[in-house]
Amino acid sequence: MTDERELDLLINEVYEYYGYDFSGYSQASFGRRISRLMEVDGFKSFADFLSKVRSEPEYFKRMVEEITVNVTEMFRDPAFYRVLRTTILPELATKPFIRIWHAGCSTGEEVYSMAIMLEEANLMHKALLYATDINPQVLETAKKGIFPLRMMKEYSENYVHSGGKNDFSGYYTANYGFAKFNERFTEKMVFAQHNLVSDRSFNEFDLILCRNVLIYFDKQLQDHALSLFDESLANLGYLALGTKESIKFSSIQKKYQQHDRDKIWKKIK
Repeated sequence: MTDERELDLLINEVYEYYGYDFSGYSQASFGRRISRLMEVDGFKSFADFLSKVRSEPEYFKRMVEEITVNVTEMFRDPAFYRVLRTTILPELATKPFIRIWHAGCSTGEEVYSMAIMLEEANLMHKALLYATDINPQVLETAKKGIFPLRMMKEYSENYVHSGGKNDFSGYYTANYGFAKFNERFTEKMVFAQHNLVSDRSFNEFDLILCRNVLIYFDKQLQDHALSLFDESLANLGYLALGTKESIKFSSIQKKYQQHDRDKIWKKIK
């Protein structure tokens, strides 16, 4: 394992050379991922690894990709999407326009899941989906809307369990082992690089989803990100987090009401 002193040095050097701030990431998680990357890429010493990160921007991009990658899938946790489908979207439907932010969108599977639900609720015409991530490589994948065809069986099952009634294969075109989702979805999506550590609010949203990202942050950075979401959320808007994440014991808790037992909170103040 990389030791604490080496991690601090790496964090400082990355910030100085590239402007990326990893200081608020969970040190245990950050250390595990760096150690794994060094092992996979065959580094004999931390000094050799640090030298390559400093001198080769392309390798630094690889490091960012390894550090920030999150496991994602379409309609992940179907029960969560069922709640969105049956209770949250009908309420948002009363608004003249709907802005949704997927923060830490990774390769975009959850963004396309939301687009499908919006279309089925006849809300796509008045909705805009903002998808952001610190990692430019995963954003490029998300923009294309192309995913492995072998995943479609599982995604289709998730879709059905979330309350989907249509033929899931009607939303994509299969070709050469890949599924390309209809471009009418991407027309309603805005993809942009955004750093939850250092970047500011950029719009007002009716629904913000940031699922399974905060678990990689320390408490201070979690509070910072939650304050950013609060600043970005319209009154009576909704904030959705991952299964192991919460706003309890945060500075914004008193302004929110939890939606049943789900990881969804409504802004009431």
